[in-house]
Amino acid sequence: MRYDLVIFDNDGVLVDSEPISNRLLAAYLTELGHPTSYEDSIRDYMGSAMHRVHDLVLERSGQRLPPDFDTTFHGRVFEAFRRELVAVTGVSEVLEKLRADGIPYCVASSGSHERIRVALRTTGLYDLFDEDRIFSSEDVGRGKPAPDLFLYAAERMGVSPQRCAVVEDSPLGVQAALAAGMDVYGYTAMTPAAKLSTARAHFTDMAELRGLLTSTHG
Repeated sequence: MRYDLVIFDNDGVLVDSEPISNRLLAAYLTELGHPTSYEDSIRDYMGSAMHRVHDLVLERSGQRLPPDFDTTFHGRVFEAFRRELVAVTGVSEVLEKLRADGIPYCVASSGSHERIRVALRTTGLYDLFDEDRIFSSEDVGRGKPAPDLFLYAAERMGVSPQRCAVVEDSPLGVQAALAAGMDVYGYTAMTPAAKLSTARAHFTDMAELRGLLTSTHG
């Protein structure tokens, strides 16, 4: 028995964006008077929607981030993406193999629709998707760790949650997938497996994923 849908996170799974965006986020928060290291950003914000940044800063400092925070931050990120961003090694081959095998896939990301598209176009992965297979937390209002985004993607793709596999690299994403009732596979190239301990299986090389999707489900 095989999955009827494979749902990919974007940042850190399809595109190698986490080092770039977390470096810039830490720098911008520090610039605004909220000292944040790169490691802090990875721990607190990796895999989350922007509202989590606002919520945590307000909770910890009692201060709201500027109204133009998201716009300024994304402007910096997109500029850096266009200079530096690359696809995760081996992921295009995984997508092409899934397509050849007739297994549907999509992307469901905490990032904005604009961020997802900038990343996919910059890395050359956009042509492996189409517009009705790109889902953002903007579509549901609540980002990960809430299950809403994954449930929305499954509904739009016409697949029951129990027939979906999710590929994630963040604890918040794994939590969201499990809450949605989906199997989740933890990509550990950047996140230690211990932090993704509730995933069904772990892998460090995209070449391993296709085998996991076919061998551990049944």
